[in-house]
Amino acid sequence: MYLLFCKSCQFFHSEFIREDDEEKFWKFVDTIQMFTSLSLESVRSYYNLIIKKAGQFLTDLQVNLLKLSLSLRAYSPAVHAFQQIARDEPPPDGCAAFVVVHGQNACSTKDMKKLLKTAAGRPRPYLYKSDHQYPGVNGTDLPVAVLYAEIGTKEFNTFHKVLSERAQDGKLIYVLRHFKNEKMLLSGYGVELAIKSTEYKAVDDTQVKVTTDNVDENDEVQGFLFGKLKKSHPELQEELGELRKHLLESTNDMTPLKVWELQGGQAAVIDGPLLHDGVADGVFTFQRLSESMGIHPGDAGLFINGIHVDLDLHNPFSILDILRTEAKILQGLHNLGIRGSSISKFLHLPSSTTLEDGYALDIRHTSIMWVNDIEKDSMYRHWPSSLQELLRATFPGVIRQIRRNFYNLVLFLDPVQEESIELVKLAELFYKHNIPLRYVIGFVLVVSADDKVDGYLDAGVALFRLLNYISEEYDEAQAFTSMIFNRVEVGETLSVDTVTAYLKKKFPKANAARILGVDSSYDDNRKAGRGFYRKSGLGALPIGLFNGVPLSSEEMDPEELETVLLQKIMETTNFFQRAAFMVWYLIFGQITESVDVVDFLMEQANVVPRINPLILSSERRYLDFTSSPGSPLMTPPDPNQCQYQSVISPYHCHCNNHTISAISITIISSWTVWIVADIEQPPGRQLLRNALKHMKSSSSSCRVGVINNPSGKPTEDNSSLYRAIWASLLTQSSKNSLDFTLKLLKEENVELLKHGTKIKHLLKQVSGGMDHDAFEKKFNTMEVDFLHSQQKYCKDVLKLKAGQRAVVSNGRILSLLDEEEEFSVEDFHLLEKITLRTSAEKIKSKIKQMNLNAEKANDLIMKVDALLTSSPKGEARKDVKLLKDKHSVLQLAQREDEVFYDVVAIVDPLTRDAQKLAPLLVVLGQVVNMKVQVFMNCRAKLSEMPLKSFYQYVLEPDVSFFGNNSLSPGPVARFTEIPESPLLTLNMITPESWMVEAVSSPYDLDNIHLQEISGVVNAEYELEYLLLEGHCFDLSTGQPPRGLQFTLGMRQEPLMHDTIVMANLGYFQLKANPGAWILRLREGRSEDLYQIQAHDGTDSPLDAGDVIVVLNSFHSKIIKVRVQKKPDKLNEDLLSEGTESKGLWDSITSFAGGPSVDEDDKKKDVLNIFSVASGHLYERFLRIMMLSVLQHTKTPVKFWFLKNYLSPSFKDTISHMAKAYGFQYELVQYKWPRWLHQQSEKQRIIWGYKILFLDVLFPLAVDKIIFVDADQIVRADIKELRDLDLEGAPYGYTPFCDSRKEMEGYRFWKTGYWASHLGQRKYHISALYVVDLKKFRKIAAGDRLRGQYQALSQDPNSLSNLDQDLPNNMIHQVAIKSLPQEWLWCETWCDDRSKAAAKTIDLCNNPKTKEPKLSAAVRIVPEWSKYDNEIKQFLKQVKEKITEGRLSSSPSSPQHTGKT
Repeated sequence: MYLLFCKSCQFFHSEFIREDDEEKFWKFVDTIQMFTSLSLESVRSYYNLIIKKAGQFLTDLQVNLLKLSLSLRAYSPAVHAFQQIARDEPPPDGCAAFVVVHGQNACSTKDMKKLLKTAAGRPRPYLYKSDHQYPGVNGTDLPVAVLYAEIGTKEFNTFHKVLSERAQDGKLIYVLRHFKNEKMLLSGYGVELAIKSTEYKAVDDTQVKVTTDNVDENDEVQGFLFGKLKKSHPELQEELGELRKHLLESTNDMTPLKVWELQGGQAAVIDGPLLHDGVADGVFTFQRLSESMGIHPGDAGLFINGIHVDLDLHNPFSILDILRTEAKILQGLHNLGIRGSSISKFLHLPSSTTLEDGYALDIRHTSIMWVNDIEKDSMYRHWPSSLQELLRATFPGVIRQIRRNFYNLVLFLDPVQEESIELVKLAELFYKHNIPLRYVIGFVLVVSADDKVDGYLDAGVALFRLLNYISEEYDEAQAFTSMIFNRVEVGETLSVDTVTAYLKKKFPKANAARILGVDSSYDDNRKAGRGFYRKSGLGALPIGLFNGVPLSSEEMDPEELETVLLQKIMETTNFFQRAAFMVWYLIFGQITESVDVVDFLMEQANVVPRINPLILSSERRYLDFTSSPGSPLMTPPDPNQCQYQSVISPYHCHCNNHTISAISITIISSWTVWIVADIEQPPGRQLLRNALKHMKSSSSSCRVGVINNPSGKPTEDNSSLYRAIWASLLTQSSKNSLDFTLKLLKEENVELLKHGTKIKHLLKQVSGGMDHDAFEKKFNTMEVDFLHSQQKYCKDVLKLKAGQRAVVSNGRILSLLDEEEEFSVEDFHLLEKITLRTSAEKIKSKIKQMNLNAEKANDLIMKVDALLTSSPKGEARKDVKLLKDKHSVLQLAQREDEVFYDVVAIVDPLTRDAQKLAPLLVVLGQVVNMKVQVFMNCRAKLSEMPLKSFYQYVLEPDVSFFGNNSLSPGPVARFTEIPESPLLTLNMITPESWMVEAVSSPYDLDNIHLQEISGVVNAEYELEYLLLEGHCFDLSTGQPPRGLQFTLGMRQEPLMHDTIVMANLGYFQLKANPGAWILRLREGRSEDLYQIQAHDGTDSPLDAGDVIVVLNSFHSKIIKVRVQKKPDKLNEDLLSEGTESKGLWDSITSFAGGPSVDEDDKKKDVLNIFSVASGHLYERFLRIMMLSVLQHTKTPVKFWFLKNYLSPSFKDTISHMAKAYGFQYELVQYKWPRWLHQQSEKQRIIWGYKILFLDVLFPLAVDKIIFVDADQIVRADIKELRDLDLEGAPYGYTPFCDSRKEMEGYRFWKTGYWASHLGQRKYHISALYVVDLKKFRKIAAGDRLRGQYQALSQDPNSLSNLDQDLPNNMIHQVAIKSLPQEWLWCETWCDDRSKAAAKTIDLCNNPKTKEPKLSAAVRIVPEWSKYDNEIKQFLKQVKEKITEGRLSSSPSSPQHTGKT
């Protein structure tokens, strides 16, 4: 199977390295610049040299994975995507490399410089996430130069030299995109030869003539290369053919196995090695797998380091990603000194650095004034209090009234703010309507905490004191209902006069001065509210918390808040329902009747004491402490070496040979924090001061390190403060050093230093118990060189600007971008809590078991934490232990003293999973070091042959070369020693996102009978498209917009592919080549009614005008699109009758045959005929069916064929037939959705395509489609059927005949299930049916059929005749119009008398006689032979003309522009 690949393949090396690190990418690019001048003896030498150069930036393990990725061509789509982007420029002719500057291109550096001068006047280009941007200044005012070139070439080097220099100087932004491609064979897929049933003979008798040019040189049988032998000895062709056939027949006799014999074989697999107690071992392991992991006998499972790899979902490309991710962790732990079985302990540590639901603030605070309490207030006494009420069924959207504080709203308000008024009014509305909301109001006063400010001076203070008075003298509820905001008009703010007037009116006897005045008795807790707000870290007021989770500014909009809260109540209800349900399973930590609901909420993992977006952000940057190749030094060689870092610890330390050595440190610290700042500046000193204050108050042990990042060039004069801190660290005990530093950092002491006070004089004032002589000696002799190295470390490693502050927490870098940005003591508390809770404490518990000294243990905790928390998070690892595995498990040990993967394979050897797993494990064993355990998970009893196919997995560990060191085209699936007697069908088992087609083979790949073939059966497939999938929903209704159309295209050609949205999950799919695509609503009804509001998984910002989607990998691409009707179109229906006046699909470029349809042609009467065929025999029948349709109608005909299973020969000749017979045709294709239950047999897949996707296979412009089976002969004008009134039904089928009485015993629909299900209705045959597509879509018939199929197909015994059982099963939900009987005559079911009136004749299989189709066709249909001979003669003429060169290979053929 082909895709783009370049022989030098440095593209793919660079893309592999880029995924590891963008800087390494550019270093690699610079490294291979010299290759253009090298003259190497072979392609293999060149390949090995590039691998060696790449090895400078990769570990040995990564190099092996690089080779596997090259073998897989894993980065071909990434490179090809740049070719498609280049075509949109478009590229200038004759340029091997060119630069595009703001829409204009140049082939030379001279022209490029001219374009750069005028770039400011043209719009900047769109830059993709996959672009390679050269490190440098990234200013929005700089011109952007995009280079399209092949790295390593002379042309590239010329441009790169100029562009990289200018980028370093900050003169432009330099972007590189690869530009070159070739074809090469792909790998990473499977090929199946499935054994077909021969109950009914369905093989074409036309002989295939193959020239000897197609003989495979590598055709090997029992060691003989017959291809080469025939080439070397052409005079012995016949004898060599006989010898080959004899060798195959002597070894390939396949005696049919009985099921009981097969079961004996399986038993031998199990019992042979087990013997005695081994049987018990195997049974015990069976039971444990079933109980702990849900793996039952016959199931398969693959686990890599505990990660479950589902073979139905994963492919070699996703497995490569897993191996790469794991390689970084494994190699990192190995480099840090963690080896052997210890690695597994660290891998299985749960590490959740971020939370999907967001962080919540603890709302159990005394400053919050609770208005009501559902659990205690009398107004809720009639509500039930049991948690089981959560599980009681209710109508959707109903809020359950349960006497528990499930929903808690806290509002932080400044009473004098205008925004507060509407929010309080809305909350009061909630309260009065008994919505079960524990509404909490917290006033945060904007006035100062000065006691002199009373209620007569500040309206906020006045309101607070008034509410306190009402609460104390009356109750909280009355205080809330007495809110005076109703007296404030919209647009005004609360005033002191409003408060005093309200007080006098409502409480005339109250002493206003005692309540509002300076000596008020109702001022308690005013400062607490302000303190809570300050410590919380929340943003600008007003702000709300729902169960502690902050609401965004958009959600706080009074017009949106009610909807937002109701939505959150529903989500929280689901959370509590799960928690209550889990109680039945005795899962620890779930809610019970005795648990306080608020306490339960506040003890969840997402609750924090403070909200700081910098700390809680999911976007995090970490240092790499594992010394990976090509990376800068991420940590000082020793964190205690003086030239890099000082460490302050609350324990005793002393200086020894310029290092700080721990003498009495025996406690292991889980948290190490570095303060990076310019200590000579106030913000830097404040940051260090806060860190030290936290360390003194922290209940856990921690370490604080200091790295100076001076704003300018450090000298002795401008670094005295930092050098004093450093000198104390090197000469004093840790406690003395800590006290000295805190005192020294006080601003008054800093000012003394600045004004010339000598350090020795200052020392006397601030020190206590210090060794003055040692300190002064160190301070006076200290050089500033170490400051230069720290400054360089901050710039090169931490990526900080001069003077910029940062906090490094266990390797995580938190950069403070703004000088005014505060990082308080409370922030350090939060950072420590998050770090300890998510990972550090768990890591500490494992490292303590290693018995290291505290200093090494502390460093190791920091480094391991950085490594594990920086790794991508996926599914939880499973601890797969096969107990009692002495006899029941095959074990293969890993190579010692190397990084290894722990692989567990559970498999039944007689399954498809085993066919996939065996070659996968073999290749993985060649790529990486593995410890392998294989458990044979066999089934005890079998009712049929479990395997009915031969299988090859196309996968190699490295790029292959020929003996002459030239590059091999690539891996192929080669089947040898296959039995000749079975009838086989070839299936491609590819990754989900691939759309492949057969492009070359003279053989019938659906019916391969090796007994009748003398040569080698060759077939060539091509990866035609990658699949883009998506889900679309209407924001207003939450429902999928059925029938909405999307288009996919480029700037130069906006409409290249299109699709329709299903109601099922709002699903849609589009086919496209790798590249950058623009997704739009289709011009017409879709664009008139809807607009795109939001999208996820795309490559453009949310506010971008165009939705850009980049396909640049073999991984599945799934996007989500949210649309909304335009305000003036709210009442219009997308699928309403008679509204589809434009936006027709006749312009699509996919596979339309014949001339394009213009506006006049659209008004013409056209018959749309749909059919499917697979295999040469049914394609032969299909051509005859087409001819019979054309012979009996004068109406223009357009045939629609399912492209998925058509042979190359049919696709090559259909265009000539269309031209000769004057019809139109289109090849449609649709990938079976991953979420819809998959069929494994090709015939059942084809049946599914006949019925399951009718609503999305055809354009909305097609009103009616008629399906005609390939093996039918039409004897009437099928326009009559098209015009037949379906009486409101979406489709019409012909019932099965009842007239042939001798077949009565075979009419299964007259007894059992079908008789009771159908009642008085008839069972219909699926060989011919007409579909009213407008009605079909209007009633969502396709979605109903898919839903019923999904439910029934889980049972393998259901839907035995899928294409007709499904509509007949759904006859009560989706009505069927019974067509007149003469529309389908079939000899099997209809008597001979009715044949004369037949309008179509179907060659039904006869279960009684099992007569072959061909002989039945000749016998039953007199005109069939005439049609057959006419088609044969026509095809012969076409092939002769093509061979003679008088006819172009595809004069009006469909555009196969999608080849890759």
